[in-house]
Amino acid sequence: MKPNFSLRLRVFNLNCWGIPYLSKHRADRVKRLGDFLNRESFDLALLEEVWSEQDFQYLRQKLLPAYPAAHYFRSGIIGSGLCVFSKHPIQEFTQHVFTLNGYPYMIHHGDWFCGKAVGLLVLRLGGLVLNAYVTHLHAEYNRQKDIYLAHRVAQAWELAQFIHHTSKKADVVLLCGDLNLHPKDLGCRLLKEWTGLQDAYLETRDFKGPEEGCTMVPQNCYVNRQELEQFPLGIRIDYVLYKAVSGLYISCKTLRTTTGHEPHSGSPLSDHEALMATLCVRHSLPQHNPSPTHGPAERSPLISVLREAWTELDQGMAQGRWWATIAGYVIGLGLLLLVLLCALAAGGEIREVAVLLWTPSVGLVLAAGAFYLFHVQEAKGLCRARAELQHVLGRAREAQDLGPESQPAGLLGQQEGDRAEEQ
Repeated sequence: MKPNFSLRLRVFNLNCWGIPYLSKHRADRVKRLGDFLNRESFDLALLEEVWSEQDFQYLRQKLLPAYPAAHYFRSGIIGSGLCVFSKHPIQEFTQHVFTLNGYPYMIHHGDWFCGKAVGLLVLRLGGLVLNAYVTHLHAEYNRQKDIYLAHRVAQAWELAQFIHHTSKKADVVLLCGDLNLHPKDLGCRLLKEWTGLQDAYLETRDFKGPEEGCTMVPQNCYVNRQELEQFPLGIRIDYVLYKAVSGLYISCKTLRTTTGHEPHSGSPLSDHEALMATLCVRHSLPQHNPSPTHGPAERSPLISVLREAWTELDQGMAQGRWWATIAGYVIGLGLLLLVLLCALAAGGEIREVAVLLWTPSVGLVLAAGAFYLFHVQEAKGLCRARAELQHVLGRAREAQDLGPESQPAGLLGQQEGDRAEEQ
């Protein structure tokens, strides 16, 4: 790699709101999205909520000349909705499906059926290894009474861990997607603190878009304005995050978002706004060190957010166990009822009533059994994430007590240590 090496990377991200039969003007918006991507010719286009594989195949054919590489990440019953289009060859790709993703009985929300995930593709650009991640976390629905908070925190932790463990050979890390997290939400802070990713909106000096970088704005005709009553300017839940290893410096030169309409046609491409970032990678100057050193004073925000996340997961785990216990009692009562009905039917007393009640009683036991199994699984998933957090929290406290001289690899510098050993 030459000493004066520099790389310019143009990135596009959009939650496409492509729900078949439900999303308004879906076919027209997909067509206009393809036209827009062809005109702009980004290096990478990372999309969420492309729920129809037919829409992906349509875009793939339409974008083939400008974006010869593409991949659709499949998971769940409906699918992850994640796909990528690249101007450059994709060396590798994989994905991780989140362990927890809502509740199957909340059918009207539908997240459980989607198989929310994080997709990874590895590119080689100018001698650099780029790990690009695209993701979509569980929706919030009700900020005042958020029954999915523990699940979203667990997803943020799984996402952070997936990036941490898969990016050790990467020179540049890029994460785009709809996190369904406000910038100061626990999950967002946990993700940034553990991975060291930088926020393009906060880092760039050249931003054009809605005030405060909002990616869902009331000016968009597809947005339900009642959902934004508490946020008159809109909300920022879609992100472009990035970082580079030591020896490289990455910056966001420009960040653009649509403002309730697509620049060329005037109609929105989605209910979310698109993000368009221009990133520049070059050799860092001696004073630049993009990889955090994280001395004791700098570790306190990490320890604080780890404690918050541990507490939230602990509460979610207790709630899951409580629901499993209730379901266990219902199963027991249902089985007792079935035994009673069998006895009544065998004795000939009120035989018709016993037979009539048999089917709903069996249905009750089966439903309670499914409810029990799901919440046991939920509690175990939250317990696993909590155990990981507790271990990392213990390591962070030890590192803070011992000081940086006693930790050659460092808690958050593990990536640097592993990379140095491989080289």
